[in-house]
Amino acid sequence: MTLWTASEAAEATGGRATADWTANGVSIDTRTLQPGDLFVALTAARDGHEFVAQALEKGAGAALVSRVPEGVPEDAPLLIVDDVQAGLEALGQAARARTDARVMGVTGSVGKTSTKEMLSTILEAQGKTHASVASYNNHWGVPLTLARMPRDTDYAVIEIGMNHPGEIAPLARQARPHVALVTTVAAVHLEAFESVAGIAHEKAAIFEGLTKGGAAIVNADVEHAEILRECAMENGAGVVEFGRSAVDYVLKDVTQASDSVHASATVGDVPFKFDVQSAGTHFAMNALGALAACVEMGVELDDAITGLARWSPVKGRGVREQIALIAGGQVELLDDSYNANPTSMEAALDVLAASQGDRRIAFLGDMKELGAQEAEMHANMAHVDAMQRVDRVHCIGPLMKTLHDALPDEKRGLWFETSTEMVARLPELIRAGDTVLAKGSLSMALAQIVDGLRKVGQGSAPDP
Repeated sequence: MTLWTASEAAEATGGRATADWTANGVSIDTRTLQPGDLFVALTAARDGHEFVAQALEKGAGAALVSRVPEGVPEDAPLLIVDDVQAGLEALGQAARARTDARVMGVTGSVGKTSTKEMLSTILEAQGKTHASVASYNNHWGVPLTLARMPRDTDYAVIEIGMNHPGEIAPLARQARPHVALVTTVAAVHLEAFESVAGIAHEKAAIFEGLTKGGAAIVNADVEHAEILRECAMENGAGVVEFGRSAVDYVLKDVTQASDSVHASATVGDVPFKFDVQSAGTHFAMNALGALAACVEMGVELDDAITGLARWSPVKGRGVREQIALIAGGQVELLDDSYNANPTSMEAALDVLAASQGDRRIAFLGDMKELGAQEAEMHANMAHVDAMQRVDRVHCIGPLMKTLHDALPDEKRGLWFETSTEMVARLPELIRAGDTVLAKGSLSMALAQIVDGLRKVGQGSAPDP
């Protein structure tokens, strides 16, 4: 199906099309580009113009550029604009304007990607749903997601993230959601903010993009929830609260099984129950917010609960995996290696502590962007309640050295500066019956630990 014609894209961006082309997708990476995609030559670590010729050779329908790149003929299918980033944003805004889709925006310090996937799973059963890929939630990820949205979309779920002040509001205005959800506010990216209150103000900025009469879904339990409420009301939104202290969707009870969570809640005076197919009581709170948001999107609560039951976590975000060992027995892996901050780290340790393995082993990597108190925040992980039921903790990274030093002798495992060094020692650190957690910020490459554990299961020594 044609997503963009040359004339439509030129009108949207104010650019000049060199040929009469069509595109059925939008890509920023030649490694994942599909034939017929419009290749967007963004400038990041490298100038995307260097890859235009390669993109066209791979079958790109056209390329969005600010100049004709070297080695590309003048009559190649191009859309020439003054600025490629601005062109992508214009394309996204045009895609948003031409659709009648109900649009959901989601942000939060923790859980926004998992919640985005929950929302998508629920809405897919209701109509044609378009959603952000992976964690495409930044200054290029949001307009890229919008530019990829088919005009006949019924529902869209747009994830919006930030690292610094002032990022969320312009992205929210591009997405123009009918409903916006803030999953939580926590001490994340503190090196760029003076306080958690500053983070709350930035997260609340998603409500600045709401359409007239839109709904703001607010976690009533978070610190500075009043900042979220005030911003929502200032922007004319109706506020819907969820949480244990909420006035709308109230979480009453959560029971954790080995690989799922069962929760009970009320909306108004009406009780209801829902299941989440992943271990971790924190998922129940995210799920309650997702249910509230979907009802505001026009979905019946019973249908939303049914859709939620089909969701399961994606790779690196709490997936459970059984690894059979060559010598017999198996290890249960909790792969939460994609990201980490104090809130999500404690939640992951809660899941590990509740597991039924013979031993509970954690491989923990540095938590980044925590600001001046980063060392103290790492050391404090030694004293969270869940740590009492963890048998051994292996630490990776210079910041995690402070946790390593704070642990009691019986829990203190190995410490290495990198995951690569730790991988080489894996065969001696695990045994049949263990439950193993891998968690750390993405740059700490805890995925190497995950892959190394799988190789141990295959009977091959991990290759550092």
